[in-house]
Amino acid sequence: MATFFNQATLTYNDNVVNSNIVTGEIVEVLEAAKTATLDTYSAGDEITYIVSIVNSGATAFTGLTITDNLGAYAFGAGTVVPLTYVDGSVRYFSDGVLQATPTVADTQPLTITGINVPANGNAIIVYKTRANQFAPVGIEGFITNTAVISGAGLANPITVSETVNAEATVNLSIVKSLTPETVAENGQLTYILTIQNTGVVPAGIADNLVVTDTFDPVLDPISVTFNGTQWTEGVNYTYNETTGQFSTIAGQITVPGAVYTQDPVTGAYVLTPGVSVIRVTGNV
Repeated sequence: MATFFNQATLTYNDNVVNSNIVTGEIVEVLEAAKTATLDTYSAGDEITYIVSIVNSGATAFTGLTITDNLGAYAFGAGTVVPLTYVDGSVRYFSDGVLQATPTVADTQPLTITGINVPANGNAIIVYKTRANQFAPVGIEGFITNTAVISGAGLANPITVSETVNAEATVNLSIVKSLTPETVAENGQLTYILTIQNTGVVPAGIADNLVVTDTFDPVLDPISVTFNGTQWTEGVNYTYNETTGQFSTIAGQITVPGAVYTQDPVTGAYVLTPGVSVIRVTGNV
């Protein structure tokens, strides 16, 4: 509800007389809300936002504009924007019926024009964004995305926001390499198993990481190190000299969490993954 005041002025023969002040109220019949389809995000994730507008009045609203700041936040002396609009992704529904795609007048901030909300009806606008290099990451990272709905007939612009937190989890991958790539018969080679964690949470003993491999040709004998420390068969791993089957024992592998550093000049986040390395050396 918006309150307004009004006063008239009468002038005559160089005299000025003011009327009494009248007070009125405009009942706001347009309500809006904004939601995201993800509860948490990681770098590069696609986040879909839904802006819903409900008109409880008997008159339609036409030609409204939605302006979305895409999560912009102050950094240094300027501003960085952590979300990138996915081109061509906007969809517009009126009372549940898909409408012609509205005009995207700008992408930073995202500006969508030509939205109509029927009397006693609703409009829903859906669009996709992607978390870019400016998206805060880490345990305390979040993006607060704010949209403003404005246009003729509105007593005041409507502001709606949605906050999505950065995902705090383990995110592992493994890469295998071989050195040397060419080895003489009965020669020695080393398999290098590199485990990377791009999540901010370290992988610990309780995560029960296990790496299995079957060496072909079979290696015999073998020597195993983990992050440079010698491992012992039966304590840290098992190995079958006949089949070449190798397996680490659960709870022996840990991987530190990734470190994300924000560039002090550009504001972009740079990833340094957590890494652990298993090296298996043996004769073919």
